Amino acid sequence: MTSTLYLFASAAPPVFDIARVIEDAQADGWDVCLGLTPTAAHWLDDRLEGLAALTGHPVRSEYKLPGEPDVWPKADVILFAPATFNSINCWALGVTSSFVVGVVAEGIGKGIPTVAMPCVNAAYAQHRALGRSNTELREHGVTMLYGEGGFQPNPPGSGKPKAYPWDTALGVARQLHRA
Repeated sequence: MTSTLYLFASAAPPVFDIARVIEDAQADGWDVCLGLTPTAAHWLDDRLEGLAALTGHPVRSEYKLPGEPDVWPKADVILFAPATFNSINCWALGVTSSFVVGVVAEGIGKGIPTVAMPCVNAAYAQHRALGRSNTELREHGVTMLYGEGGFQPNPPGSGKPKAYPWDTALGVARQLHRA
């Protein structure tokens, strides 16, 4: 039986590798549904049709209208990566103005195993809100891959998107599903 992975992403440079991540997840047996923040969808606008074909599901970045059927199967696990400073803080505060943040916030209450890996620079990492938000989400049962063993911030302007630890994130998602 195939398990469903909701792969959610914010607008951070590693999002440009999302097709490879989808392929890696599919090779591991996942049925992948891709959700993007509005800015990430804008960044990938010329790729959205191909990403939908790759996953076999529409790429979503907006809420459906009331009464519309859900076009995705139910999630077994959610992976939110890259998750930006804004997305993490909105999620922790329960500000669900974007589709992906709304789904992960609701996922806490539904008990869907969720892993998130931030992608923030070292300047954002100094802001107290990030630490509070990571703590808040961990207390809600979210596996936050931040710091040792996950994403480690770079100085502003010196990001290494190709070094983003996607394999770690996918591996933890698989472990959560098996648990």
